[in-house]
Amino acid sequence: MAHDFRTILEAHLPDEDATGRLAQDLATALLPGDLVLLSGDLGAGKTSFARALVRALAGDAEYEVPSPTFPIRVDYAFPRLKLAHVDLYRVAGPDEAEELGLEEVLEDGALVVEWPERFPDWPSARRLEIVLTPEGSGRNVAIAGGEHWQARLARSRAARRFLDAAGWIGAGRNPIVGDASSRAYERVRHDGRVAILMNAPARPEGPALYDGRSYDALAHRALDVRPFLAIDAALREHGFRAPEIFRADAEAGLVLLEDLGGDGLLDAERRPILPRYEAAMECLAAMHAVDWPDTAEGAGGPHKVPPYDREALLVEISLFPDWFSRVRGERAFPSEDLEPFLAAWSGVLGRLDWTARTWVMRDFHSPNILWQDEAEGTDRIGIIDFQDALVGHPAYDVASLAQDARVPMSAEEEARLKRHYLEARRALGSFDEEGFDAAYAILGAQRATKVLGAFTRFAVVEGKPTYQRHREHVKGLLRRNLAHPAMADLKAWYDPYL
Repeated sequence: MAHDFRTILEAHLPDEDATGRLAQDLATALLPGDLVLLSGDLGAGKTSFARALVRALAGDAEYEVPSPTFPIRVDYAFPRLKLAHVDLYRVAGPDEAEELGLEEVLEDGALVVEWPERFPDWPSARRLEIVLTPEGSGRNVAIAGGEHWQARLARSRAARRFLDAAGWIGAGRNPIVGDASSRAYERVRHDGRVAILMNAPARPEGPALYDGRSYDALAHRALDVRPFLAIDAALREHGFRAPEIFRADAEAGLVLLEDLGGDGLLDAERRPILPRYEAAMECLAAMHAVDWPDTAEGAGGPHKVPPYDREALLVEISLFPDWFSRVRGERAFPSEDLEPFLAAWSGVLGRLDWTARTWVMRDFHSPNILWQDEAEGTDRIGIIDFQDALVGHPAYDVASLAQDARVPMSAEEEARLKRHYLEARRALGSFDEEGFDAAYAILGAQRATKVLGAFTRFAVVEGKPTYQRHREHVKGLLRRNLAHPAMADLKAWYDPYL
């Protein structure tokens, strides 16, 4: 038993609803590699607890959850998490239990076990023990785990108290797939209302790696929810479809916000719906026609929007030499080439028109755009990810969308989207179209360079290998941008890697 293993919670659950709420609180904290051991006598409520947990992950209160008593093991593959639900009551001993391949489940999924005492040698690192004891019409519960579980369950219980204080007492909680960040999201339901809970505790600034400064500082990455709240308020004030904030605790990093649905820019086969992409380009054009303030004011206080300056662009580019070659078969980037590579990039970035400025959402692409089918105009484009917004060149977000890193599109489709943006911009007034074309190639190449490094880092450091499936597509995007005359000085640097 790990030295930090201790009791986390002891409580009385008066009815099935209370049991279900606790199971939902646990489901929101569950991660791949977690082992949940449910103990108690027959009729103690182990299967009821497990069933509520599975339904929370499924996002469906009526989801069919069979008892695993006879099949022994039932597997689920939910979008957010894979899970195996196991009942060892009929297992004769440890040898038979080992044949179920339970430890393999923990490599990339979570495991919930009833009657765990049939197999005493459970790994301790990610174990959570839950003991249920009937009492009256309800049951008592005792939960014990290590420090990792103590922190996660404490956070989930704090989120429950936040929802209660917001008037969503007893709300149903369903964890949903998040983004590439450390933020977590839930869809919450109460009395016919639906909202999204953003769980984003402030994170510490990263280590000083670049002449005494961190990547976070140089790239101007948000460390808490205050920038999100401020940018959201400004977008809504100017008529754009960011989610309404129902309640926020900036200090705690908890935000209850409008649910803009789950319909995006892709069809059921995850192919681009080009008319929706074109509507998003019209939205960008409208955003780029706004004279945005330097400081935005939100529920968390004022936020000065940082510049997307040369330092920020270069430190993002550095992700490529730092991480790209950490995939088997890729050519290593020589350390002695780093300084001249970044110097070459600095020269190309110097050709940008730094007076062409707008708010750059920075990740304006398919995962962060929700289609509002009943709306019109720019209201059709729901914008949900903008906490890292900067003041920069308008071409960046246009390239981010037309060169969607997760969605393969032909060069002709990309050109169609870019052309649609230019037509929308012309309709709103004159702008430097020739300078925009060069900036589009430069910033598209910068973004593809950054993404190739970042996606590798997600796979290597954060255990998210699915990002690697976009690797060849992003290389292709980079090749398209390098073909532009504005990128002539950099093309030779990339040839060995593409």
